Amino acid sequence: MDVTLRQLLIAVGEPLVDVLVAPAGLDVPVSGLAIVDPDDDPDRHPGHLVLVIGARGRDAVRTVRGLARRGAAAVAVKGDRALEDLRAAAAEAGVALLVVRPEVRWEHLESLVRDVLDDGGGAGGEDGHGDLFSLAQTVALLTHGIVSIEDTASRVLAYSRSDGDAAEVDELRRLSILGWQGPPDYLRLLREWGVFDRLRTSEDVVHVDEHAELGLRRRLAVGIHAGQRPLGTIWVQEGATPLAERAAEVLVGAARVAAGHLIRRRSQQAPGARWSRDLVAGLLSGRASPDLVAGTFGLDEHATALVVGFAVRGADRAAHELSIAELTDVVSVHAATYRRAALTAPHGARVYAVLPDVPRDRAEPALLAMCGEVAGISLRRTGVRVQAGVGSTVGCLADVPASRGEADRVLDAMGGDPDVAVFSDLRAEVLLNQTLGLLRESPDLRDPAVTLLVAYDRDHGSDLVGSVVAWLDAMGDVRAAAQRLTVHPNTLRYRVRRAVEIGGLQLTDPRARLVHHLQLLAAVRSDS
Repeated sequence: MDVTLRQLLIAVGEPLVDVLVAPAGLDVPVSGLAIVDPDDDPDRHPGHLVLVIGARGRDAVRTVRGLARRGAAAVAVKGDRALEDLRAAAAEAGVALLVVRPEVRWEHLESLVRDVLDDGGGAGGEDGHGDLFSLAQTVALLTHGIVSIEDTASRVLAYSRSDGDAAEVDELRRLSILGWQGPPDYLRLLREWGVFDRLRTSEDVVHVDEHAELGLRRRLAVGIHAGQRPLGTIWVQEGATPLAERAAEVLVGAARVAAGHLIRRRSQQAPGARWSRDLVAGLLSGRASPDLVAGTFGLDEHATALVVGFAVRGADRAAHELSIAELTDVVSVHAATYRRAALTAPHGARVYAVLPDVPRDRAEPALLAMCGEVAGISLRRTGVRVQAGVGSTVGCLADVPASRGEADRVLDAMGGDPDVAVFSDLRAEVLLNQTLGLLRESPDLRDPAVTLLVAYDRDHGSDLVGSVVAWLDAMGDVRAAAQRLTVHPNTLRYRVRRAVEIGGLQLTDPRARLVHHLQLLAAVRSDS
């Protein structure tokens, strides 16, 4: 699957690779990877990123020009001098030129690029590095720190981008990423301080104090575990700004998400992220067998469960798609913090979290706080509003679609004020929405009096419908309704009398008044 050069650089870029020139921009597709030696016979490399080994600086000019003629999308060379000749040659040939830091080993860069290409740009392949890079970037945003994810041998698997001042990155971080593994002297110190022992034997977050004399900044770390088996570590280094107040809690949830990624990477037959998320989406819609889901994710099929739906509000199409991708990452981390075995997946235009083993009688304060935190973080980070709708607790995985349906109805019924709402809080509004939906979908249930009144407003530019709805909402209290409409009470009385004359409304009959109210509400909400 092709990825763009931009996607590749988001995962691989700083501090390993710099873009020297990109004549066609960064959105050119990259379809593969090739490695060439300047002494090799020339070959075609259409759409490939080509790593040029054995030639640096001015010596690589002829090779860069030749690769451009043979269709390369980008060329990567090592070099720290004579780069102007290379830049000019690449610009003239119309090929992107990447400069690889001298300390970076070619085999590490090759491995990383292949993983990202195989992973489709890190858009969701849990069996590759791309999803770990996405997780690292999410953790960096949530903790305000600089993140790396390592295996049990301290080999770097993924890291967040360091978009700020390079001075924020300490020596341990810099050497670890450039060498693709923690430097031995620093690893020895961490062992002597007992850091690795605590990471292997506990799920607690370990605090490592700053040691300015050693070039070490303050950092937090948490072990990634599968049961008692350690799988790796997530490190968060403090940069120019202090770590977030709840950084430790974020790390706990991130470690649980990372464990799923690493377990699936180790298993050759394990599902990739798209398959896994499709399975969760199937559970939400009732298409996937609950016992298959339970067996795949290690859940109790007969345990209670609850669904929370998250909806992005007020974003254009492109921003909405980007927000859904980022929201999925944020929800997965926070949901795992609340419930270790939480399942998360985007489905349609929303993101859902399936939370197992929750109380039956009420929504816990911790659950509501988690939902509110997701909404708050999304607004601060992207400027996009997110609302959360909480469904009711169901007795088993087979009933998850019912809880998801309630979560959707809560989201549909939510106004502009709350960030989080529970089904029981909005039961009346939810039922009203469903009733109005049935009326809109059933032409044979239309009230002729309301139809006449709506047509009159449309033809004359008036708003008699709104006036009658306000009067009915106020249960006939003219003064309250007039105040809401900011008109004189006599004006409202006239409008209601006029509506009765035009449509033939029967406002003195309780049953007719109820029918009128529902039909008028359906008409108003259809136009809004």
